[in-house]
Amino acid sequence: MKLAVIAIGKPGRGPEATLAADYAERATLAGRALGLGPLDLIDLEARKPGKAAEAELILKAAEGAHLIACDERGKTFSSRAFADHIAGLRDRGERRLVFAIGGADGLDESVRAAAASTLAFGPQTWPHALARAMLAEQLYRAVTILAGSPYHRD
Repeated sequence: MKLAVIAIGKPGRGPEATLAADYAERATLAGRALGLGPLDLIDLEARKPGKAAEAELILKAAEGAHLIACDERGKTFSSRAFADHIAGLRDRGERRLVFAIGGADGLDESVRAAAASTLAFGPQTWPHALARAMLAEQLYRAVTILAGSPYHRD
C-alpha cells in the first residue's frame, strides 16, 4: 500500500522539512518488506486563496485513495493502535493511503466529508511543517512496530 502525506503550503528548507524527509525515507526503506510504501510527501499550493481552493487540490491529489483528514477534532490513536489501523487498511486491500494536512485555516469541510476517517495529534493546533514531520515520524514508527523493530517501546 502506497502512503502519502498531502500538505498545503511549502515545506520550506528548515529543520522541520529535513526531519519529515528523513522519516519519510526511513519509512519507505523499512516498509518495503511489509507491503507499505513508498511514503511520499506532497506539498500543494493553491493559486486562489481560501480553504475551498485548497480542498480542490487535496481531493484531486487524493483521488482513488483511502483519505484520512488530519484535524484537531479528529480521532487520536496510540502509536500501536495507529500501526494496527494502517495494517488493517493494507490487509483489506487498500492500495493507497493519503493523509491530508490543511493550510493555515485548516481543512475545508468538503475534505473532512470525503475522508474515510480523521486523525488528531491532540486538541492543539500545530504548524503545518511540524504536523508534517510528526506524521512522517508516526508513519515510520508504525512501520517499525509492524516489523517488530525495537524502535518503539510500550
